[in-house]
Amino acid sequence: MKIDAVITWVDGNDPAHKRKMAEYGNRTIFSQEDVASSARYVQVGEIFWCVASINKFAPWINRIYIVTDGQDPHLIPFLERHFPDGYIPVQVIDHREIFSGYEEFLPVFNSVSIETMTWRIAGLSEHYIEFNDDFMLAKEVKPEDFFDKQGNPVIYADKYPTFLARLTRALKRKKSDGKKKVTFKGLLLGALDYTGGSPFFLHYKHTPRPLRRSFFEDFFGKNPDALTRNIQFRFRDPSQFNPEEVQYLSLFKEGKCTRRPAGKNLYFIQLRGSSEHVDKKIDALTEVDVPFCCFNSLDSVNPGQRKRMISWMEDRIGIHDTAAENIAED
Repeated sequence: MKIDAVITWVDGNDPAHKRKMAEYGNRTIFSQEDVASSARYVQVGEIFWCVASINKFAPWINRIYIVTDGQDPHLIPFLERHFPDGYIPVQVIDHREIFSGYEEFLPVFNSVSIETMTWRIAGLSEHYIEFNDDFMLAKEVKPEDFFDKQGNPVIYADKYPTFLARLTRALKRKKSDGKKKVTFKGLLLGALDYTGGSPFFLHYKHTPRPLRRSFFEDFFGKNPDALTRNIQFRFRDPSQFNPEEVQYLSLFKEGKCTRRPAGKNLYFIQLRGSSEHVDKKIDALTEVDVPFCCFNSLDSVNPGQRKRMISWMEDRIGIHDTAAENIAED
């Protein structure tokens, strides 16, 4: 089974990217953490450790696609330094390629819109695994950790009651301007409209996401309006739906998607809160023995904490790279 990896990435520090965002956004949009705060775009070199971990722990991956907007993370020199005997081929894919025929919706600064279109990468294999750039593999993984023998996805998720999620959302306060907040759970609930409804949904976690290209080709071929409705927003919007959830829930109801608990397989660090809380999370890294890690908002911690986490990542993968470390420190 040929399996590709797809990583969505943006360098929010790039002046050209900042100018482009400023042209299409406004102060209100940029002040909303759930829509387009700077934390959603700032990068401190996470892409290097994400790609290195795939090469180290999943060398069976066929190709790595980096999806971005007129940018290039310049990974090849890094890979040549640390994998001189050979590395997984890397190809940078511009938004214009996956939005071909839908250029009126560009530029886009919305991860939901972008993930709605990644299946359109030319040459993408039927089976692929989607990563965020702050994901990292922490130990050896095998294809069967992502797809079963029939090629159906294996996901790491909780079954969550639909009624409880809707009740919770209804009780939460709306923003001062009367709009709903954009939440991950809300985006998952939005997918129910395209799966015939369900008493539960699959609350998947911050792990790599196995997907089948043919599902999206078939689904959006039959529901072209769903595609255009989901990609029309340059910035995140509460009326959008999570496309991965459409695939997972549809296949799960047909017995074609396997669910595994995330708790035993994921170490997730939400790098917010007190400095003491972050230190405790970093201290616990010494005991991590799971295949998946996610370092959310690595840019938000102080330099000392960031250095400790980067040292752990490098030790885990078995590389030390001054150039990548310098990006993280800038």
